[in-house]
Amino acid sequence: MTVTIGRRELLVALGGVAAAWPLAARAQQAAAKIPRIGFLGNSTAELEANLVGPFRDGLRALGYEEGRNIAIEYRWAEGKYERFPAPIAELIALNVQVIVTAGTPASLAVKNATRTVPLVMVAVGDPVATGLVASLARPGGNVTGLSVLTPDLAGKRLELLREVVPGLRRLAFLGNIGNPITALEMSEVRTATRTLGLDLVTLEIRRSEDIVPVFETLKSDAQALYVAGDPLVLANRVRINTLALVARLPAFYNERAYVEAGGLMSYGVNWPDLFRRTAELVDKILRGAKPADLPVEQPTKFDLVINLTTAKALGLEAPPSLLARADEVIE
Repeated sequence: MTVTIGRRELLVALGGVAAAWPLAARAQQAAAKIPRIGFLGNSTAELEANLVGPFRDGLRALGYEEGRNIAIEYRWAEGKYERFPAPIAELIALNVQVIVTAGTPASLAVKNATRTVPLVMVAVGDPVATGLVASLARPGGNVTGLSVLTPDLAGKRLELLREVVPGLRRLAFLGNIGNPITALEMSEVRTATRTLGLDLVTLEIRRSEDIVPVFETLKSDAQALYVAGDPLVLANRVRINTLALVARLPAFYNERAYVEAGGLMSYGVNWPDLFRRTAELVDKILRGAKPADLPVEQPTKFDLVINLTTAKALGLEAPPSLLARADEVIE
């Protein structure tokens, strides 16, 4: 059967198509104008869901809705620093307006890759000492963010640990020496142990394969374990806690995730609050502010978490006064 289309119908049809073209073009242009953020994660999406969630919440509170008026490009290093260059190159090629990173190694990797794309760093121990910014008040360059620079934190942790481990005299420090901030934290712990009259044994690792051997060298040279937080350590937290329990070592950390995995205690920055605040700096940059003019901010919330199940397994008892001060007690 042959269908005949009249001149009027043809013109109407062509007019509809012509009208659709500019609409499609405008939609493409609108999509192209949506701000694009790069998020470089140290580990995996699963491990950092507790950080990404608050960051999204912070953006949402400022009027940003992912997929509608903002896009976020996620890249994950899976706990391996040598993987940073590839995802950073991808983010730069995508012309993101700003890159968000957590920790010193990731932030240094971004800064070494670009001096033009704005970088908002989160949870960096000492951004001045590591060369990320010129000063906290006037960062300079393309970097700003939130630091966790707290010089007295190591001493505070040791004081808390001594409440659970009476008569503590010998302490072991475990950290990834490949992370620049670990060396700074080790120095702070060494100073704190001297002040408190404690002996210190250092256990240095650079990769997962180093963990078991350093525990084997420890033997009975310590009564407790201070663990420096780090992506490599986070990825191996279950293994470290298992080895610590076998060695009868109470393990102290800097955040809740380690205590959930069997560590004894943690005291440190409230990470969700820090990542929620990160959204505010990203918003300022998207609105035209320069990172060089945005002072590096400090943490304002800290959490003390205690695992009573682990304490009982080690034959320890947390004093009621300490439990009363804890933000969370895991039983």
